[in-house]
Amino acid sequence: MDPTGPRRWQPTDLSEPSREPPVRLLTGIWGLLALNTLGSLGAQTLLPLPRPVWQLFTMGAVAVAFLLALLINPRLQIRPSAFLLLLTLLLILSIGSSLRLESGVGALIRCARLALFVATLWLLTCWWDNGMTFVRYHIRVLGLVLLTVAAGLATGPGALDPEGRLVGIVWPLTAPQVAQYSAVVTGLTIILWLTRLTDGRSVAIFVPPSLVLLFLSHTRTATVGLLVGLAVATLSLMLSSARARRAFTRTLLAAGLVAITFGPAIAVWFRRGQDQESLSNLTGRQKVWDALLAAPRSTGEQLFGVGLTNRSFGGLAIDNSWLAVYQDQGLVGCAIVAAFLVTLIVAVVLRPPSPAKACAMFLVVYCLVASYTEAGLGDASPYLLNLVVAAALLAGPGRAEPPPGSQ
Repeated sequence: MDPTGPRRWQPTDLSEPSREPPVRLLTGIWGLLALNTLGSLGAQTLLPLPRPVWQLFTMGAVAVAFLLALLINPRLQIRPSAFLLLLTLLLILSIGSSLRLESGVGALIRCARLALFVATLWLLTCWWDNGMTFVRYHIRVLGLVLLTVAAGLATGPGALDPEGRLVGIVWPLTAPQVAQYSAVVTGLTIILWLTRLTDGRSVAIFVPPSLVLLFLSHTRTATVGLLVGLAVATLSLMLSSARARRAFTRTLLAAGLVAITFGPAIAVWFRRGQDQESLSNLTGRQKVWDALLAAPRSTGEQLFGVGLTNRSFGGLAIDNSWLAVYQDQGLVGCAIVAAFLVTLIVAVVLRPPSPAKACAMFLVVYCLVASYTEAGLGDASPYLLNLVVAAALLAGPGRAEPPPGSQ
């Protein structure tokens, strides 16, 4: 049973404006946007395609998503969104920085990708409301991604990297990506259950497999993000939901018992066989961060960055959203990212308790936790897509008039 719940669309008279979203097309568009953010780095895949082929799939996906969005919204009807307005400003800044070609022609290609991504999101705002529509799409799409990971795992030990961490071999996915999708599906499904928008059978079908994949990925950031995000979201529901209060109390008791019983095993899992030096410098991240901050920069580079890179510095992954934005879009970019995060935080805090508020709070908190050791807030990425879902949940209660003929 799908935790997102049944959704059936019935054809209507196209001469009248439709108030029902084109579910299949919207799900397809969301799937294409998610495909665009998957990236092309990861393990050796079962089908050994060259990396440019994987990049062609991801880059082409956002172009198709944009064309489909135009198809269902031919009159270009949009609704106001402070989040997307700030994201559009970040796009303009990225284009301006990339035109200097300090990061090569690839920066302009990344800007084109981001422009199509943002334009598609604007076209989808017609269906943004404070309901659970895009949460349902998100769970379905990420669940499909996890299904490919599970399929790769079923083929044998080739799905584990040299460190013993689960990666995607049907589609090239890194262990942190596998963990992120697992954590988000788990968190959103549990919140739907707490708010009685799905049943226990659906939780049993979706949550345990996702937790197994998360465990096998050996990713600490995603695990902490899931726990902190769920704790904050559940606290937001406790005033209005007896189920949330019971779940929070029982979870605390269970966590205490697990910590006492399996504490040493949990510590071993978190250490991942690393020594104290590796833990203290965050598996080498600190060295990259120090080198990035120590690199000489002109005033223009400090303010506006060097243009969109592949989130790396000196050939090494930056693995920090704030430093990646500083590298690509400078201090001005960091200010814009901080502004749209603050916008979401203020909006979620001011909302009364509701399922939409809890899901949005979980996604925002998760992305904030992950931003310390993962990059992605300044470019089209799974983290940015999570924040888009949060923005859709926090949109005003009134729905913009959907475009005629959008079915």
